[in-house]
Amino acid sequence: MVKSTGIYTGGFNCELTHGPSGQKIETDAPKDNHGRGAAFSPTDLFCASLGSCMVTTMAIAAKNRLGFDIAGVKWEVAKEMSADAPRRIVRISCQVWMPFPKAKDPEGVLERAALACPVKKSLAPEVETPVVFHWPES
Repeated sequence: MVKSTGIYTGGFNCELTHGPSGQKIETDAPKDNHGRGAAFSPTDLFCASLGSCMVTTMAIAAKNRLGFDIAGVKWEVAKEMSADAPRRIVRISCQVWMPFPKAKDPEGVLERAALACPVKKSLAPEVETPVVFHWPES
């Protein structure tokens, strides 16, 4: 079990500390919800975690099953919040850009790994999570 801690520092800001490493990050409420938007909001961080988890899971699969590193893979996530109450994430659109052709992974190991990452599998089913993989031409 990994523990993290946090403290509310005022002004809709929190400081989070990762237990094992001691690394700290801050969150701020978004501009559209009383904040300054000066840092990741909690929901921004949540969505960024999806992209990071998908690519980390792909990297593990690439190393263990395909025998290569996927350095250079880039991703983008776009968060959409509900228009009605309660305020919640309703859609996280993901795009992943691969730095090598799909021929390097003809069986689709990497795409399957991304779609099975722990964060994606932990999302409520009503949160839409379309994912588009961009592969360069061979």
